[in-house]
Amino acid sequence: MAEVRSVRRRVRRSDGQVPAICRMDKKSTNIVQMVIVLSIMSQTRNTKSALATFRRHGTVLRTSQALANGIHPETLYTLVQNGELTRVARGLYRLASAQEFRNPDLAVVAVKAPAGVICLVSALAYHGITTQVPRVVQIAVPRGRYAGLRLHTPPVKIYRFDPSTFAQGIESHSIDGGNLRIYGVARTLVDCFKYRNKIGLDVALEALRFARARKRTSNREILRFASLLRQDRVMAPYLQSVI
Repeated sequence: MAEVRSVRRRVRRSDGQVPAICRMDKKSTNIVQMVIVLSIMSQTRNTKSALATFRRHGTVLRTSQALANGIHPETLYTLVQNGELTRVARGLYRLASAQEFRNPDLAVVAVKAPAGVICLVSALAYHGITTQVPRVVQIAVPRGRYAGLRLHTPPVKIYRFDPSTFAQGIESHSIDGGNLRIYGVARTLVDCFKYRNKIGLDVALEALRFARARKRTSNREILRFASLLRQDRVMAPYLQSVI
């Protein structure tokens, strides 16, 4: 089958030979073909069943998730043509009957990059402590672990954080039927000072003023993250002067 030939082409060495581990005799090839056929046959073309699967998963699914849950590709196409599914972005579908996304870009990123964490100005905007309007969704990933992460819709900017402190300060929020991983207010403020040369010191200072005026966090919590991320000396004078 074409799928088998495609796999063999992708693993072919530069000398034109297929590595021994990837060579398959006729019997092995037939087994692989049978597995592929059985996998396709096990997928449902029942539109009601497919819609129920979407409801069970918060109304939004990636193509790979839909196929893994037994939905046939042609069923996705049919549901889109019938207006029962909406194609939110490439490879991402949601129930047309679901409420409109309140935060469409974040909702899409939450599904497409579940291992990432919303950070910096995007996190400030979500927490309501900035006047900035992010042009891209800023996502943090552990340095060295997600080199292949690529997102084009919506536009994103990926930051690679220190793996040893990456998990500190992550919060989970329910957003448009999905789960959004985002840094809390205190951690975000410290990150903004750490990346002040990239996002602007004025943005970090404005966020600090808003956070204190609106009592979104405490100095104690900010200092805890400042010490963790080695920004305590940088932030100390601003914490004393900002009202």
